This record gives sequence, C-alpha cells and structure tokens, in this order.
Amino acid sequence: MIDAEENRLLTESGPGTPGGAVLRSYWQPAALAEELADERPIVPVRLLGENLVLFRDELGELGLLDHRCPHRGADLAAGRLEDGGVRCTFHGWLFNRDGACLQTPAEPTGSELHTRVHQTSYPVVERNGIIWAWMGEGKAPALPGIDAMIAPPEQVFAFKGLWDCNWLQAHEVGIDPSHASFLHRFLDDEEEQYGLQFRAALGETGLASTKLLREIANPEISVEPTDYGFRLVSLRNFRDEFTHVRVTNCLFPNAITIPMSGEMTITQWHVPIDDERCYWYSMFVSYGEPVDAAKMRAQRIDAIELPLYEPITGRGNNWGFDPADQRNTYTGMGPDINVHDQWAVESQGKIHDRTREHLTPSDVGIRTQRRMFMAALEDPGEATLVGAADPGALTGPAAIDAVDIDGDHDKCWRDLETTRRQAAGWAPALTD
Repeated sequence: MIDAEENRLLTESGPGTPGGAVLRSYWQPAALAEELADERPIVPVRLLGENLVLFRDELGELGLLDHRCPHRGADLAAGRLEDGGVRCTFHGWLFNRDGACLQTPAEPTGSELHTRVHQTSYPVVERNGIIWAWMGEGKAPALPGIDAMIAPPEQVFAFKGLWDCNWLQAHEVGIDPSHASFLHRFLDDEEEQYGLQFRAALGETGLASTKLLREIANPEISVEPTDYGFRLVSLRNFRDEFTHVRVTNCLFPNAITIPMSGEMTITQWHVPIDDERCYWYSMFVSYGEPVDAAKMRAQRIDAIELPLYEPITGRGNNWGFDPADQRNTYTGMGPDINVHDQWAVESQGKIHDRTREHLTPSDVGIRTQRRMFMAALEDPGEATLVGAADPGALTGPAAIDAVDIDGDHDKCWRDLETTRRQAAGWAPALTD
C-alpha cells in the first residue's frame, strides 16, 4: 500500500511534474504513421498533457509543434500546409518543422519580427509504423535498439487504442503475469480469432494454454534486472509432466514486451494523453513470415472509432458485459482480450486510488516498477536512468513461451529464443 502523495507522484505526467520529467526522458509514441497518410497530413496530438500539432511538410519531413500560434493563440492544427511549414490561418504566420517563424505577412513591409519568434517544437522520427517524439531536455538520443525498432518494416504491424484511465494502471496490467489465469481464462480450448495466444497448444504437448491457465492459477514469478528494465519469468508446473516457462518484460518506464505466439511478440507502450487518459501503442513483431498488416488492421479497426482510436466498448456500455455470455466466457465480455484488459484498468477509475489496495507476492512486477519510478523521480535527467545512457545499444528483449521437461528453465527458454533469432536472420543474438 502506498500513500496519497506517492500515488500522485507515480501518476502525474504533465509539464513541470516529476513523473512527466521521467517520461520525457524517453522517446514516446506520438501518433501512428497512418494518421498522416491522407491528403492533409496534419493532426492534433495531445501527449503528456500538452496540446501539439503533428504534420508532414511538403518535403515529407515531420514536425511537432505547440498547437497555439504565438501571435494570438489560434490553433495551428487548423493551419495550412504550405511554403515549407504550417501557416496560421488567423494572420498568416508561418512556422517550419523546427519551430522557426518564417513569415509574419500581416506586419509592415520590412518587419523583422519573425526573426524574434520561435515556436516550441519537439524532434520526431518515424519508425515501423509509429511516429516517435522526444520531449526531454537536451539533444535527442538514438531510438532504442530493441527488436520492434530494428526489425524490417515488413515484420512489424503497429496499432493503438485509447483507454479512459491513467497510464500507470494500463501499464501495470502488462507486468502482472498471474492475471491471465482469470481475466483471460477461456472455458473451452478451441482456437478463435481473439484469445489465440491463450488457446494455442504449448509446444509439442498438445495442451491448450488456457487449460494450463485454468489449472495453475498461481505461477512462480521471479524478476531479473536488465539494461532496459526487468524481465519477468513465470513458471507453471503441469502435473510434474513439464514446466511452462513464460518470459515477459518491462521496458522502463512505460512499455512491455510479451509473447503472442511462437513467431510473434508484442511490444506495447502506455502513453499518457493526460493524467486521466492514455493510448496503448502496440508493435507486433514477427520472427517468421512477414506480417499481414492489412488483415491485422481489419481485425482491430471494427472495435474502435476514428479519428481518436476510441474503443466502442467502455464505461458507457459497461464494457459489453452480458450475464448470459459469462456462462461461455469467464468475463462475460466476449473473447477479445483487449476488452478484458480495458475493463480491468478502466474499472479502477480514472486514477486508481492505490492507498486502498493490498499488494501480494504475485505483484512483484508492479512493486518493482513503482520502486524504479520513485527512484527515477529523484533526478530524471541523469544518464543512469534505465537505457538512457546508450539506448541504441539496447537489444531484444526476449519474450517467449517455452516448455521445459529437463528442469533447467533458464537454458530451455534461452535455447528456444536463440533458435528463433537465428532463423529470423535480422534479430540480434541474446546479450543477457
């Protein structure tokens, strides 16, 4: 249990807050690349409590600016893309992607006012379907060298969704391995479109994952520190026949990497819009066949409303809960595990009151994350932050499901992960 002040420090993300400073010390997703794919590549973005405008100029270069024109505060998201930047339609002031004011055309001829005006701007870069923003102090570092960033584009599919809650409770569901035995429990073992990662057979055992989860609800969970944050290893021994080894990860401060199948992992960031809403950004990385991006997008687009990527289920319709359906699906909310997670984190409230909770040994990942974040609050600008010294040197992380019959759990998953990486061709070898 933590006190109210600690909860405030852990959940605040806006400008000038200690938590916001920590999050700004890492690259954060600002938008999907597809959001700038139409004939008018300019969109409003709200990120870490700031209202911004993201655009692609006539040369195809990206810019991210404060949305308020510094003249009289009009919204640049309604501006015109022309003459090398964004032009405010109120008085014609023109700003390029670096925030330089190029013109103030309503001023007297010969005016040099534009040379004394500069708009707040942030570095942005596009990588594997996501546009990333650097909002921290100083020069932007390299993007992390993790698999989701370095994989060939054809091996990655990116998507996002809006959750109506604080970023931390969204993040904490991803570092809680024990919840899958309940929240993602299926009462039958047949494979379906959704929930496949919890229905597919485990290795050569023929046992569906969901049967294992139903039978063993209390995995043995350990935490291992890494250069990027920490690794979670969850062990479930099935009737002394084998041990299921599941390796997941926390990429500090607000991302996870988990296995989806034998060939695919998911790396997911939980990014504050403000203190009461967040986006999850998922990057599906295939180590086998190229992803079918069109099919994967079609599977998800019907569950959200554009342009905000807001799910059609939520508080307003009780997350689709149907008592009759609960006879067939454990939650009564259908087979979509994204909805299950959404309910779990949104039903806690906009900002979870952690002064009322009772953590248990199974919450070891959550306790570890909170300790790390509280420590980072002391000096968020220090290079000793996880991954901040040389983020480009980070590799992996490994996220995999393995079946161990020999008793050496660590060797089992490492051997399987090494084989997968070697077969992929592009994935670097394990380093830890």
